[in-house]
Amino acid sequence: MSNKKLWSGRFNQPTDAFVEAFTASVEFDQRLYQYDIQGSIAHAKMLAQQAILTQPECDVIILGLEQIQQRIEQGGFEWSVELEDVHMNIESALTNAIGDAGKKLHTGRSRNDQVATDIRLYLRDEIEVIRSEILRLQLALLDMAESEAETILPGFTHLQTAQPITFGHHMMAWFEMLQRDRERLADCNKRVNIMPLGAAALAGTTYPIDRNYTAQLLGFERPSENSLDSVSDRDFAIEFSAAAALIMMHLSRFSEELIIWSSAQFGFVELSDSFCTGSSIMPQKKNPDVPELIRGKSGRIFGHLMSLLTLMKGQPLAYNKDNQEDKEPLFDTVDNLKGSLKVFADMIPAISCQHDAMRKAAMQGFATATDLADYLVRQGLPFRDAHEVVGKAVARCVEKRCDLADLELVELQAFSNIINADVFECLTLEGSVAARDHIGGTAPRQVLAAVARARANLNGSV
Repeated sequence: MSNKKLWSGRFNQPTDAFVEAFTASVEFDQRLYQYDIQGSIAHAKMLAQQAILTQPECDVIILGLEQIQQRIEQGGFEWSVELEDVHMNIESALTNAIGDAGKKLHTGRSRNDQVATDIRLYLRDEIEVIRSEILRLQLALLDMAESEAETILPGFTHLQTAQPITFGHHMMAWFEMLQRDRERLADCNKRVNIMPLGAAALAGTTYPIDRNYTAQLLGFERPSENSLDSVSDRDFAIEFSAAAALIMMHLSRFSEELIIWSSAQFGFVELSDSFCTGSSIMPQKKNPDVPELIRGKSGRIFGHLMSLLTLMKGQPLAYNKDNQEDKEPLFDTVDNLKGSLKVFADMIPAISCQHDAMRKAAMQGFATATDLADYLVRQGLPFRDAHEVVGKAVARCVEKRCDLADLELVELQAFSNIINADVFECLTLEGSVAARDHIGGTAPRQVLAAVARARANLNGSV
């Protein structure tokens, strides 16, 4: 392979060796090879249709590109730092293989619109993979919610016992977060799926190209409207990174709950051994390393979003070399997001609920206090007065070290004479959760209905 730079005509001195390595991107952008070749094939077909290339030239270019792709996939392609990036490595190899026809491929385009197209093609595919992993995790949550629709545990605010809920209801909260994430990525993809190719360096080209035809070949919704914006825009990558940061924030919240729940102090769930590790010194330890690592990776993804925003904030139009720095944070975001979703989707079905521990915890902390207040309101007492009555009853329970349901009827009536024997129906955990029987409520019947609606919506969605 000749390592003569394809832009060397203007220069009289060779590039400094350190500068050459410092400015090269091939070590990380070579992962775009299949998209670079895909874009080049479409570009060649368009040039032939417009009689800018002959059909034989187009055919030999396409055959040469396909052979290069095979060499790359088989590990027989030698990447050169001297050729800077994925684009010039492939173009140089093509020219060496087929001669002058290879030199004509770059007619009517620039590396500026070429790389912007490659990244969009790459990200378009990765978004679909990520949405599939989110869907797989959602389905695991639906299975868990369905099987644990009647399992009671304490719901928390401020990490203090608040009201009884069902574990299935809690799983559906996670499901809803992920549903927004999946929809957000679908919306993001609308702006990813616009083709910059044909914008050339910044102003378009003098050749009679057909950008609509190229967009059709590559599956883009349409070509971009403005050549300056086309080559300098990285909004789509930032928008994706923002969506990724939100997903990782959700996974980090899930992870935090699993870490707390699996601790000896809570014991609500047991994680499969497959997703935990031990201690090098403490033989009893079973550490929730997977959720902890995902919680940690969220900060890494947040940093990549800030990196891309900072990268773009000072750039004048149009393309600048700064934009070479967009790929590593974007690639790392994609890789770690996919990995986190995959391991979470694998981990959820292997979780074992510890029903007794959940129920015991729900019996502590006066989780049915609000139910008692609601009972008093139904008996005609204003809510604020009911709130005060229940507060006094709770204070009595604290003194006696018992729960509200453990008080005798006469003790409860000492706080309000409108309390009757039927009060104990609302002080049970089952009665508490069953009473929240409306859309969005924690009643088992509503959880199962929510699962059914979610399954129907997923089956009807793309």
